[in-house]
Amino acid sequence: MSTCNATFYGVGVGPGDPELITLKAARIIKSADVVAYITNTKGGSVARNIASNVLAEAHSAQTTLPIEISMSIGRADINTAYDKAASLIIASMQKGKSVAFLCEGDPLFFGSFIYLMDRISEYQNCQIIPGITSVNAASAQLATPLTILSEDMAIISSRSTDKKIADTLKAYDTVAILKAGPQLPRLAVLLQTVGRADETQYIEYATHESEKIIRDLSLITDKKGPYFSLLLITRKEREYRCD
Repeated sequence: MSTCNATFYGVGVGPGDPELITLKAARIIKSADVVAYITNTKGGSVARNIASNVLAEAHSAQTTLPIEISMSIGRADINTAYDKAASLIIASMQKGKSVAFLCEGDPLFFGSFIYLMDRISEYQNCQIIPGITSVNAASAQLATPLTILSEDMAIISSRSTDKKIADTLKAYDTVAILKAGPQLPRLAVLLQTVGRADETQYIEYATHESEKIIRDLSLITDKKGPYFSLLLITRKEREYRCD
């Protein structure tokens, strides 16, 4: 495939609050020739909703490229959807059009942009505009520092094995377990077993209007939550002041 000077931008739009979109992200979104984003089967897009105010200020010739992907389908079908989307994006870029792909949080932090960049970067120029991650947003909304002085931290997916999660909880001072909602009953048992249940806070849709915070894990042991959620586990005794 031939290349041109057009750029494929992975634009992080942050965790949910539109005011957390960076100035650079807003500038790229408004100036892009094409804005792409993931939608569900009903046409809804979290990333587009977050950036809606910025998109309203875009130039009149800007077009959009919705990419429908259902997370309920198998990985092979998801990969096929990314293949098709990458072909459309490359076709636009070969016409000299810049493409901005909107991504919740940060593009390279569990972002859908990763799979498109993997398919496109060989042929076209890619640039990443970082965004505020769900972990940073959760820390702020919970008013809980992620790390202090000699503390260390791990970020782990709820899809990991019980052993991997338990080992991580034992080894690190701070642990963020992402996509926690669907796995809450299982994770609650693990946290109790490892002895860190009382060091755990739960947050879903951080910085969204529908944000929910639970600081007592016993209230959610038998319930599931949404995909956009996480558990933040920090030590009770922390190095706020030391000699």
